[in-house]
Amino acid sequence: MIIKNIEVSEILVPLVTPFKTALRTINAVNDIVVKIITDTGEIGYGEASPTAAITGETKESIKSAVLNYIKPSVIGMEIDNFEGLMERINSCILKNTSAKAAVDMAIYDLYAKKLNSPLYKILGGYRNEITTDITISLNEIDQMVQDSIKAVNGGFNILKIKVGKDSQKDIERVSEIRKAVGKNIILRVDANQGWTSKLAVKIINTLEDKDLKIQLVEQPVKYWDIEGMKYVTQNTYTKILADESVFSVQDAFKIIIERAADLINIKLMKTGGIFNALKICNIAEVYGIECMIGCMLESKISASAAANLGAAKKIITMIDLDGPALCKIDSISGGPVFKGSSIKMSEKTGIGFEEIVEI
Repeated sequence: MIIKNIEVSEILVPLVTPFKTALRTINAVNDIVVKIITDTGEIGYGEASPTAAITGETKESIKSAVLNYIKPSVIGMEIDNFEGLMERINSCILKNTSAKAAVDMAIYDLYAKKLNSPLYKILGGYRNEITTDITISLNEIDQMVQDSIKAVNGGFNILKIKVGKDSQKDIERVSEIRKAVGKNIILRVDANQGWTSKLAVKIINTLEDKDLKIQLVEQPVKYWDIEGMKYVTQNTYTKILADESVFSVQDAFKIIIERAADLINIKLMKTGGIFNALKICNIAEVYGIECMIGCMLESKISASAAANLGAAKKIITMIDLDGPALCKIDSISGGPVFKGSSIKMSEKTGIGFEEIVEI
């Protein structure tokens, strides 16, 4: 199975409601779809999310990286030469992690098809069903409470609450949501780099004093402020999850060695794909650091690739793959079945896609 061609296109999927964080507001998923075509007629699919505020990538830069750098590096190569393919993808251009991720997941799709196996079984096969949280976008308190109640009524037992713009309101947001959904719903808090280290400690200590039972707080400080995140980790009881601070294997190793966070959030758009994400999983396993598999605002294509990794690895104990649940329509048939909070793996070969309609 030889790589014959790589094509790129766009997918545009409107959201049910605007997605709001401390960093941005999004109304639709407008991502780049990568299609790798082989000499046998098999097709592998991947997706790249242009998230300029986090990865620095735009739609134009992703297309350029794929077509002008990655494609010439891998055309004509055998899918069997897996290590060689990954070496070329990761060395032909620096950074551009979302572009690399899209090609990486398409190659994994093809590799699992060649081995006649579902991807999650190739990656580890730990389980065939996982449970995701759902994001509660950053809005006025009443709106966030309503959204939380709607999510719980829709079958979600884990809520990821976006905060990070107003410290006093952040405390009120979490308090009111806990009051509204009851004590049995798991609450995660994501500040999206919105606090300073001292402010984060103050807010988290207040949440602890109120006995709101927050499972974790994600990325409380700026991505570059490793010392600040370490300060937060050392001065709170609530577990701290590193997200934007962890792109590479080296980033994960530094966070773990310095005990700057308790948990690691793996996102394929940050790691450059499954190949490097697996290396982070291996390091985390060695040190006993549990991981989350997360996503940017992505469609079912890349969320499915991430879901296969999440199902495969025991060290991934938390799932944040709610992108498809936030979309108004699903133009992709096959792959894992996203139903409410449940994501069940496909037993078809590869990621399991049957048809992808680019809209």
